[in-house]
Amino acid sequence: MKKFQPRPGFVVQAYRFALDPNATQERALRSHCGAARAAYNWAVSWVQASWAQRAAEETYGIGEEELTPWRPWSLPALRKAFNEAKRTDPRFAPWWEENSKEAYSTGLANAAAAFDNYAKSKNGKRKGRRMGAPRRKPKRKARLSCRFTTGTIRVETDGRHVTLPRLGLIRVHERADSLHNRIAAGTARILSATVRHERGRWFASLQVETKREIARVARPDTAVGIDLGVKHLAVMADSTGEIRYEPNPKHLEGSLKLLRLHSRRVSRRRGPDRRTGQKPSKRWEKANAERGRVHHQVANLRTDALHKLTTRIRAEYGIVVVEDLNVAGMLKNRRLARQIADAGFGEIRRQLTYKGRRNGCSTVVASRWYPSSKTCSNCGAVKAKLPLHVRVFDCDECPLVMDRDENAAHNLAALAATDTTGTGVAGDLDTQPVSKPRGADRKTRATRSGHKAGAGRAGGATLPHQRREEARDRTQAEALTLW
Repeated sequence: MKKFQPRPGFVVQAYRFALDPNATQERALRSHCGAARAAYNWAVSWVQASWAQRAAEETYGIGEEELTPWRPWSLPALRKAFNEAKRTDPRFAPWWEENSKEAYSTGLANAAAAFDNYAKSKNGKRKGRRMGAPRRKPKRKARLSCRFTTGTIRVETDGRHVTLPRLGLIRVHERADSLHNRIAAGTARILSATVRHERGRWFASLQVETKREIARVARPDTAVGIDLGVKHLAVMADSTGEIRYEPNPKHLEGSLKLLRLHSRRVSRRRGPDRRTGQKPSKRWEKANAERGRVHHQVANLRTDALHKLTTRIRAEYGIVVVEDLNVAGMLKNRRLARQIADAGFGEIRRQLTYKGRRNGCSTVVASRWYPSSKTCSNCGAVKAKLPLHVRVFDCDECPLVMDRDENAAHNLAALAATDTTGTGVAGDLDTQPVSKPRGADRKTRATRSGHKAGAGRAGGATLPHQRREEARDRTQAEALTLW
């Protein structure tokens, strides 16, 4: 699907509201989200059925021309197949008319995206760790979510209700007058709505095309380098030499004692057991809900603090320099994983990026292999080693002695000028010209023989169920050559 392009002078922005549905509306919300999950599972099973059928036919020696054809996973193809099956398939025939068509379209779109990501990952065209084939979503683990793109989606004139297709009028927890006023003035237009159950509540996220003026920052020509850490959440050094320390609130650490108390209370009560079919007791459900409220409170406090921090930074500085941290690798450190996850390094970078674009400012990303902590901010000398427990940077070439985080922040701030010189140690987030690590000139996953671009049948990828056919073809070709 093509990405929506807003009109000139407009941006696409999300307005998120907590909902207060009644019992009937909550049942309808859960039914729509369950329909989306059922459609996703149907699409995954429908596509992978052809894979299993071809594998079985190969064991009988059936030729390539006579094998069952591959089933496509594009969204139009899935929609066409689903519309043919929903009236006769016993999994949908009794109840599919109870929900909006958008619920099923949500599941089919998610399945198409999952297969595309799988093919791109196998072909080496997708960043991150390699993805496996899509799997069915179990009911007890699936996140309740549904997206509406057509039908009646509006904010009512009273500012206290939203209208969604097939769900009708639902009360919002906080007033939505700001969005309604924009829509009434003609400066905003609702594109879609997504309902989701998260942290014990229902939320409606309205995707809106709105006219937004670029906010003028206080110091547009000043660059700031931000070094994220656990002792201090952020150490900021700007190009004028000013240094700021942002304390780490450590929301989770402050609630660990209470969480242990609730966890012990939950463990003493009779919980569910899927192996024996045992149902949880009412006291277990009550204790588990109390423990969940503590987790939700911690998550809300963290989200609020990060938004305030990133908004304050973006309102003051025109250029922000951050590091490309390997957060997934840092979480493997069992001694610091809890503190790193509680700090939210990835969320800070994400918010700084989109808020900078909203203000017309730039975000410079330092290379993951740039030694910001090991480099002297005074003379530029680089240390060979600097263990994590050494918190003070003592330069071997000059008399500089400084806190290591402050030294790293100064080095990051200096990269703002390097970004325009093309040295390759930093780059704007849109272009990402980063320096190459050691061994980057070697063959990558995308260039190895088993993952050549354009190989395979689906989206240019060689999938696991297709490798058997390629191996068989190679064997036949070698046999013919020898013969």
